[in-house]
Amino acid sequence: MAYPRLGNLLENAGLITTEQLNHALEQQKVTKKRLGEELINEGIITEQQFIDALRMQLGIDFADLSATPPDPRMAEIVPYNLAKKYSITPVRLHGNSLYLAMSDPLNFMAQEEVKAATHRRVVPMIATADSIIHANAGLYGNEGAARAIEDMKREIVAGIQTAAPTENVLELGESAAPTVRLVNSIIDRAAAENASDIHLDPTETELRVRMRIDGVMTSIMTVPKDLQSSVLARLKIMGGMDITERRIPQDGRAGVVAHDRNYDLRISTLPTIYGEKVVIRLLDKNSGLLTKERIGLTGADLQKYQELLDHSSGVVLIAGPTGSGKSSTMYTMIRQLNTSEVNMMTLEDPVEYNVDGVNQTQINEKVGMTFASGLRSILRQDPDVIAVGEIRDGETAEIAMRAAITGHLVLSTIHTNNAPATIDRLRDIGVPNYLIATALNGVISQRLVRRVCPECKEAYTPDTEELAELGLDPASRLTFYRGGGCPNCFGTGYRGRVAVFEILNMTHRLRNAVSRGAQLDELMTILKEEGRFTPLEENCRRLVLEGTTTTSEVRRLIGASAEG
Repeated sequence: MAYPRLGNLLENAGLITTEQLNHALEQQKVTKKRLGEELINEGIITEQQFIDALRMQLGIDFADLSATPPDPRMAEIVPYNLAKKYSITPVRLHGNSLYLAMSDPLNFMAQEEVKAATHRRVVPMIATADSIIHANAGLYGNEGAARAIEDMKREIVAGIQTAAPTENVLELGESAAPTVRLVNSIIDRAAAENASDIHLDPTETELRVRMRIDGVMTSIMTVPKDLQSSVLARLKIMGGMDITERRIPQDGRAGVVAHDRNYDLRISTLPTIYGEKVVIRLLDKNSGLLTKERIGLTGADLQKYQELLDHSSGVVLIAGPTGSGKSSTMYTMIRQLNTSEVNMMTLEDPVEYNVDGVNQTQINEKVGMTFASGLRSILRQDPDVIAVGEIRDGETAEIAMRAAITGHLVLSTIHTNNAPATIDRLRDIGVPNYLIATALNGVISQRLVRRVCPECKEAYTPDTEELAELGLDPASRLTFYRGGGCPNCFGTGYRGRVAVFEILNMTHRLRNAVSRGAQLDELMTILKEEGRFTPLEENCRRLVLEGTTTTSEVRRLIGASAEG
């Protein structure tokens, strides 16, 4: 059967014009992407439109990989390298026919290569690119690791010592050493699942591998105890650490490419009674390129955020616990303020993302380069905007405040439970009331809440107790949403996270109250009377009503805030 060219097919379906097609073809010459991917990235068509058009025009089936995950035996039929190369997932076998989920079912080269590798007839199906990535993570993730573990065991029995290479690139080929393949499969799985951290926890009998996915720890696999030292040595080599030193903590850094994304790995070791614990922080370099809209700011919050950055001087603080997205918000601000007319300087520990045009400085306390000392030095560099990674002590806070009142715009983060409590925190570390009142422009407090998984999202009617918990009328007839649990979300009902904010903009009345030492209760009364401050709880309630998150997730978030 002769299939039409993709461009003509989409034209005939009325989804694109000839001009749009020609533009995409020109862009394709530069990006080297397939046409369908280019059209989606350009925003000319949506992925769903692309899928629906191909289904109708070609008469092929849609593979819902979240509802019906691939048969685990399929990992033995189609090699992982082939599945990754062409963004395909083997779904099932029927006789001699191999049903193959593809993000681009018109990729005939992929079909021919799979046919040659498997000696089976290929039946193409269409699936979303994300669902294929998640399906392959589950299908191949632990399977590849299991093969590597078996190979490592055989090497130990045979007395073979394979040296781990030092390059910081994920080599997932079968020719790589077993230890390399095992470590790479763990990192690759973490990247596929958008994990923020990988934890390797040594116990008495095994090495436990867990990942923090959407802010929640998830157990992935275990590694036999006798392979622990090899795995840790490989990670130390990748991070440029001393593999012979096991008595003291070490920090290292590596760069990898996984799923066409560049990652920085921050590797930290800590001695425990059962060996060294390793935590790997994954930093997606593209994540530092967010806009103010993409971090989740909308409506009144977006307006208040912009007001804070419209000042040419003053202090803007981003508050929240560890893992609340403070760094992403700060980098968004840095990118927005970074112009050729501005001398922008940062003090960071560590520097997470490199931003062109910004003078970024790494804190090094071992040689006396602290936030406080670095800030004093920066003030002699004629800065316009200063970003301080974190305010940890009164000395840093006071220098930042004094820099602000001398004509500099200062951005920083601080660990507090909410925006109003930040004022009390500054007082606690020794910043005078008059300085807070004069220098502080405002505080952005934020958290990250998990999104309801779109693949298993289901509607339900909340009971009166749940409505009362959110401060809603128990007699209300409302529809809420929750995730039923599916392979795409590890059965949790959640996939991905969204930021929720509360933004405090300092007003004349607030400054006067802070200056005379007003307590938190009085400050909260002023905020309520002025009517511009929307508490975190209220914004969380809005997300529940919109179907973005759930009551239980809000309960977890607010409960953690109260405990902190």
